[in-house]
Amino acid sequence: MIVHRVEAGYLPGLAAADVQWQTLPFQHDGQRVDVAVPVLTAPQMQALAQRIRHASAQHLKTMTVSEIIAVIDRAIARLLDRNDPYRQQADLLLPIVSGYDAEMVRLGLTGFFKTFRAAQLHRFVAEDFANPKVLDDFQPAAKGGAVRAYGPQLLVHSWAGNVPALALWSLVCGLLVKAGNIGKLPSAEPLFAGWFARLLAEVHPPLADCLAVVWWKGAGDEDASALYAQADTVVACGGNASLQAIQRRLPVTTRFLAHGHKLGFGVVGATALDALKAPALARRAAWDVVRYDQQGCYSPHVFYVQRGGVVSPRDFAGYLAGELSNLQQRYPRRALDLEESAAVAKWRQSIEWKQPADDADALIGDPAAAWSVAYIDKPQSLAPTALQRSIVVAGIDALDDVAPLVAAHDAFLQTAGVAASPEELYRLAGQLGSAGVTRISAIGSMSLPEAGWHHDGRFNLLDLVRMTEIEQSAEWAAEPFAPYEP
Repeated sequence: MIVHRVEAGYLPGLAAADVQWQTLPFQHDGQRVDVAVPVLTAPQMQALAQRIRHASAQHLKTMTVSEIIAVIDRAIARLLDRNDPYRQQADLLLPIVSGYDAEMVRLGLTGFFKTFRAAQLHRFVAEDFANPKVLDDFQPAAKGGAVRAYGPQLLVHSWAGNVPALALWSLVCGLLVKAGNIGKLPSAEPLFAGWFARLLAEVHPPLADCLAVVWWKGAGDEDASALYAQADTVVACGGNASLQAIQRRLPVTTRFLAHGHKLGFGVVGATALDALKAPALARRAAWDVVRYDQQGCYSPHVFYVQRGGVVSPRDFAGYLAGELSNLQQRYPRRALDLEESAAVAKWRQSIEWKQPADDADALIGDPAAAWSVAYIDKPQSLAPTALQRSIVVAGIDALDDVAPLVAAHDAFLQTAGVAASPEELYRLAGQLGSAGVTRISAIGSMSLPEAGWHHDGRFNLLDLVRMTEIEQSAEWAAEPFAPYEP
């Protein structure tokens, strides 16, 4: 067995010999990675937070947002270069740590990194700020006076590890608002954030002390509390129980931005179901199911398929099953642990038990296959599947039927993939938006959010900043004191 040993995290100002380390072992496909993660004491965490605050005030906050974007772009260009050592390390080790197929990880990383190039980041900033220069200096306000946006002095991130490199999203957001950043590594994927921090320090050395990457076990102890006590803002992704545990640790004055469990689904109109379009659409839908085995918050659990097309909902389910089978040959599902396997078996069993002998409902495919398609020939309320490439196709009579079927989960709704005519798209979008959906994409793009998307319907950057206004009255009051006044 090939064994790789890697030191994770990024701790400016702290020597490795002064830090305790814990080893997290990962094994996949005949290879093993032993990841050493740093275990800091509460005083070390406090000292690190002070260092990051001071350095970001000296360096990061003096840069323009365009200069920051240029630095990030240079780092991302290296990550997109297959010959760069950082990218080679990611391609080699992330499949072992995550258990996902290596080629799927490679394609996923490339698609993800492309959304962080300079052009995309400029659009990202413009999405939240009509005048991005408001991040650099006071700018004229439409109502009169002037306004400026200030990012946190210290932004703390608690990252989830269900998808490789997921930490990049909030870390880039923190950099764009000029915050000092400290991120807590997820135990499920403790590598990428530290690599990116080191890469930024190489690309632009003044940023070396403006961010750090730490780790603690579970909800943490005094070490976690010491860091959270220093934070102006905390951004956290994960399960609802984990988010509640973090929130209990925070001072009441700390801004807390939480991203918890979400449910995605797809809608296919009859206009998309002719003999030519339906197979291609099923191929794209299969990709949304297969990417990272539905571990993303944007992944689909149900496809609602309208009757009345040339291809029936049941036949679409068959096409989808065939595509999942093909993709399994190219990108095998990661090995499941005992709990995950039991969850898939329980989900399949729950569907089988509901089926009368003469019912049109069906589980399609070999029970031993690494994917599951359940066809249900009646209205089906949205509910989570067992993930791991398990998906429901539900027949519906009209697109207007979908919103009532998903509305009960309004607090958990996020992404809906839609295949319908332009007129149907906008009518359906209005209904789904009212039901709680915050993102509508093409089927095939559900698991590939655009740069600048409003995560969970919120502003990625605006939610991180505070606004300082110079009111017009202050401008008028200052005029008599100008040297040019008599």
